Amino acid sequence: MTAETDHDLTREPVAAHEPSPRSGSIALVLLVATGLVAVAVGLMTLGRAQAQPYILGILAVLAMIGLFNLFAFAAGIIRFVDRNLDDPVMGRIADHAFDGLAVTDPRGHVVYSNAAYLTLTGAAGPQDVRPVERVFIGNPDVSEAVFRLLKAAREGKRQQEEVRISGHDGSQGRWLRMRVRPLGTGKREAKYAVWSIADITRDRERQEDVFQELQHAIEYLDHAPCGFFSVNPAGELAYVNATLANWLDYDLAEIGSGGLKLADIVSGDGASLLSAIVAVPGEVKTEVFDIDLRMRTGKTMPVRLYHKLAFGADGAPGPSRTLVISRARDERSDPDRAAEVRFMRFFDHTPMAIATVDRGGNVVRANARYAKLAQGLGLDSASKSIFRAINSRDRHLLIAAINQAAEGKADIAPVEVALEGTKERWGQFFVTPVDAAENDAEAAIVHMLETTERRALENQINQSQKMETVGQLAGGIAHDFNNVLSAIMMANDFLLNAHKPTDPSFQDIMQIKQNATRAATLVRQLLAFSRRQTLRPQVLDLGDALSDLTMLLRRLIGEKVKLDLIHGRDLWPVKVDVSQFEQVIVNLAVNARDAMSDGGKLIIRTANVATDEAGKLAYKGMPAADYVRIEVADTGTGIPADIRDKIFEPFFSTKEVGKGTGLGLSTVYGIVKQTGGFIYVDSEPGQGTSFHIFLPRHHAEPEVQVEQPAAAATNGTAKEAAPAAVEAKPRTDLTGQGTILLVEDEEGLRALNARGLRSRGYTVVEAENGVEAMEVLDEQSGGIDLVVSDVVMPEMDGPTLLKAMREKNPDIRFIFVSGYAEDAFEKSLPEGQQFDFLPKPFTLSQLVAAVKETMTKQG
Repeated sequence: MTAETDHDLTREPVAAHEPSPRSGSIALVLLVATGLVAVAVGLMTLGRAQAQPYILGILAVLAMIGLFNLFAFAAGIIRFVDRNLDDPVMGRIADHAFDGLAVTDPRGHVVYSNAAYLTLTGAAGPQDVRPVERVFIGNPDVSEAVFRLLKAAREGKRQQEEVRISGHDGSQGRWLRMRVRPLGTGKREAKYAVWSIADITRDRERQEDVFQELQHAIEYLDHAPCGFFSVNPAGELAYVNATLANWLDYDLAEIGSGGLKLADIVSGDGASLLSAIVAVPGEVKTEVFDIDLRMRTGKTMPVRLYHKLAFGADGAPGPSRTLVISRARDERSDPDRAAEVRFMRFFDHTPMAIATVDRGGNVVRANARYAKLAQGLGLDSASKSIFRAINSRDRHLLIAAINQAAEGKADIAPVEVALEGTKERWGQFFVTPVDAAENDAEAAIVHMLETTERRALENQINQSQKMETVGQLAGGIAHDFNNVLSAIMMANDFLLNAHKPTDPSFQDIMQIKQNATRAATLVRQLLAFSRRQTLRPQVLDLGDALSDLTMLLRRLIGEKVKLDLIHGRDLWPVKVDVSQFEQVIVNLAVNARDAMSDGGKLIIRTANVATDEAGKLAYKGMPAADYVRIEVADTGTGIPADIRDKIFEPFFSTKEVGKGTGLGLSTVYGIVKQTGGFIYVDSEPGQGTSFHIFLPRHHAEPEVQVEQPAAAATNGTAKEAAPAAVEAKPRTDLTGQGTILLVEDEEGLRALNARGLRSRGYTVVEAENGVEAMEVLDEQSGGIDLVVSDVVMPEMDGPTLLKAMREKNPDIRFIFVSGYAEDAFEKSLPEGQQFDFLPKPFTLSQLVAAVKETMTKQG
């Protein structure tokens, strides 16, 4: 143990390492112990009474010595010192370090400082040493940095600051790097802070010199007589010099902010040429391209690019370095250069992909459009074999064409083949030979035009024409069937009136009625598909209409399927036939139920689709406008891709024989199209199916409200439920009086209709066609109260008969009956003609109800 005074503050023995054995002499300890033992033995030889004063005296002296040491140690007069502090190696490292070092205690007093610290802080000696905050007090350039360092020292954190100290008397200032850190990780050591100060003036000067040289280099590059740019692997412009920015009329600050990409300044598909360079790991490639750059104003300028690109060891491209030489002056000064520029413009900006290939199909040269095509097909670069762009099943066709060109044959027929890739794409290749004397490496020139959209449009037109042809056929068949069904249903009504429910044949007659009604439903579906049915559209809120259908839909889909109805907010109104719209939703819901035999979820969602949003949708054939969308989605089995395009065709069904007519979706398609809307399907096997119906938004316009006859309410607006609806109503008096002219070319049907009307009290006069009806009108002395006429008849059809009769009697009342839709003949009539319409087939009760309603309304 050694004692030191507190005056030597510069060598406070605070260690930043593990404690070592204490200093002192073991011989001195043994000597003191031996002396104490000798005194004790000597006192033992004396008697107890004689030794007691000596013992007390010795104990008192020892107690005083111990008490003095305790007070001296507490006051810091005596301290225990590690031997390591006297280690000459450790002391010299710190004392002679280049950086100034100082250690402060928790009160901020300096307990250690080396010679460099004294020099950097301007201290005359150890007695003049000051902590950092006192050294730089009052210096505004340093005060903020020192404050942050002191805060870090108090919190036991590390902090670094670089400050500039102004020189006195105009002398050049200095740069200092100041650091602070805790002395150690222990609780006691963490209270001490180690400060270091280093003079970094020369380092700063060297940095400024390098920066100045860099500034000069950038200035030289910016104002060089040629352009320069660099592109990163993401295609973004990392650097553009001032010359190129001036050529393109861009602001350098805008380019430097990362707002431009290579495709923004390269015209056409030229950017594909730069990104199509073959990657060779570890190599640096320089390619020359003659392309057009696009200015901010949209104008173009011809340039030649020397494009340098380095690849890493893994083949990943690094930032490019590209020299740009303007060729705009060449067009004016050198005719040969001007011709070359014009050719390169033609070559790169043609809408066809062009490439020259050798006998093996390897691409020798290619234009920008071909480079873009190769990238779109997922090929590595434009220098690969051209056969890789072709689907393997059609590859032999192009191989044969190139072989013919290599043999010098001309007039090679174009080849249309499927392109490689995940999506179905098609291309048409035109192959022409190359003169072998001109270039031995090139065997053929290949022009390629992608025909994917053209083929899709052709398929769409063919499909539309096929649907239209089938629709016309279905409409014609439906008309003939309606006449037959009308006769069956009318005769069936007479039989029902003549037989009581207790008669043995009554059930057979009812079976005939049910099957006739079912046949009438199929005919209506044919008319819906052919878009030749009569619609009674009205302005409708789809949200309310779907809510009214909820209970019916839940009964149809059963308990295994959960129904979710999600309404869009503030739906726009649409104008549709309510019953037909309900038929669309019911058909889609039933199909969804059949696709979820094990249960699932049926979601019906509505939303507004604005014009701009509709324009962004990828649905073909739908113009941009305001629509209301109805989405009917299920979680069923989905629809395979090979039959997805056939689902709207009539009589196409995936159900088992006897479980479907194949008219459900075709009916839906016809109703939606006749309403002016569009329907599309999205489906993947195992992922469910979504039908998207777009109905045009109805814009309210002032219009004259014309009251529709009650007969119209039963003439097809509620087609499927018409017979049941009429019979469900309370029986009303359908008898009446008056003379009715019945015009019908089908003799059997005319006889049945006349019999039914006579049974209700009317006087019926019959006519086979329009000519005969005019003769009957002239001969009838008592006048005609109502004309019930077919539309399609020989010699004179119904519309012509109406115009002729109105010329003689403007107030004559008319009911047209037809298997065709009302609008099929209404357009041929003059404006303002009033008539009622009853679609075939109809029952006896529907006929007499329409007649009485018309007689009552117009009477």
